[in-house]
Amino acid sequence: MSERQRILIVITLLFALVLASAILLVYSKHQSRKLFVEVQQLRYEVDALNTEWSQLQLEQSAWSGHGRIERVARKQLSMITPEAGDVVFVQQ
Repeated sequence: MSERQRILIVITLLFALVLASAILLVYSKHQSRKLFVEVQQLRYEVDALNTEWSQLQLEQSAWSGHGRIERVARKQLSMITPEAGDVVFVQQ
């Protein structure tokens, strides 16, 4: 094998390695951008879910307020506060 053929093989090998490195760099950058977009979408979902959670907590506190429960008990269930004489204490 002549010196010229060796140089040609080395140059071809180096060219192939540089080309492979460039392709892998482009692929890596593409994956990075794709994952960044996915992270941004997931952050948006987290924000939306946190907002919904806060609204549900407010709604729960509104529905479970003592005044509302007493009003529903009186109107829909016809419940009343017992008279002092009707209350019986049980002791063990």
